[in-house]
Amino acid sequence: MYSKTLLSLALATASLLASGLSDNAKNAGLLPIPSSETELLKLIDNPKNPITKEKIELGKKLYFDPRLSKSGFISCNSCHNLSEGGDDGISAAVGHKWASNPHHLNSPTVYNSVFFSSQFWDGRDPDLEKQAQGPIQAHPEMAATKEHVVATVTSIPAYVNEFKFAYGDDVKISFEKVTDTIAIFERTLVTPSAYDDYLNGKDDAMTPLQKAGLKTFIDKGCATCHNGVALGGEMNAFNITGTYIHQNVGDFKGNENGMVKVPTLRNITQTAPYFHNGKVWNLQEAIVEMGRIQVGEKISDKEASSIEEFLKALDGRKPVLSIPMLPASTSTTPKPDLN
Repeated sequence: MYSKTLLSLALATASLLASGLSDNAKNAGLLPIPSSETELLKLIDNPKNPITKEKIELGKKLYFDPRLSKSGFISCNSCHNLSEGGDDGISAAVGHKWASNPHHLNSPTVYNSVFFSSQFWDGRDPDLEKQAQGPIQAHPEMAATKEHVVATVTSIPAYVNEFKFAYGDDVKISFEKVTDTIAIFERTLVTPSAYDDYLNGKDDAMTPLQKAGLKTFIDKGCATCHNGVALGGEMNAFNITGTYIHQNVGDFKGNENGMVKVPTLRNITQTAPYFHNGKVWNLQEAIVEMGRIQVGEKISDKEASSIEEFLKALDGRKPVLSIPMLPASTSTTPKPDLN
């Protein structure tokens, strides 16, 4: 009887501690992906261009279609590979004519980007619809023109029919309509994780080590910048209490106010290398460096290991995707241009 009473008390204490941790996380600004599909749709939908199954499927094809690029070789998926972390796994993005990003900027993940309040490292665009227009036209990336994209899509009868199916017979296939449709697909690339399950009330979703890591994460001030549903995605000052060790690699210094977009921590174990210029490959090293330059904390190896354990709980359940079968080109489809 005595041992059962002790066990009951221990379980009750553990439950109270877990409940307190969840409350502390929410008080620190950490928010889960909603478990309710209705609530999730409220977060990811675009009232100006509501999500539908038809738009999602069409957007997925366009996302994977390299013919939207000048070379006919690069698609959105080239730099934002959905088979892994939603990025390209290299320090600086590589685009048209195998040119690396002239500012030595790393490709951020597209997974959960719908939760970002700012797009691009300098935060110049507010949403995915606007963001999708940039890489297609950027010469170091896909190097296409608006005219090339429209000519490509309208030269393929299957695409014309799919646009009508998604938007109605009177749809005008413009560059903006194409990128808006890609953005609709990207809005669905959400990866709920054990962390979300925990904050949504499932106490055993995270391991004891992950819970301890969450506490360390909050105590060390990491949630000051990495908060909200995305655990990032907003603009913040950089090099607050120190100077990033690789600051001189590339010429990026942030926006006009020196602000830099905070990268999401979701699926962070799958998105190395880290920082805007992709110069840190080890996650614990990145944690220690962030503590030094952002919150003025000397994070020990033990604390970094603890935080890393928590970050593993952010590895999400990715949408089940099949590679789309793209419609055939026609005699009027623009030919690949490698120049």
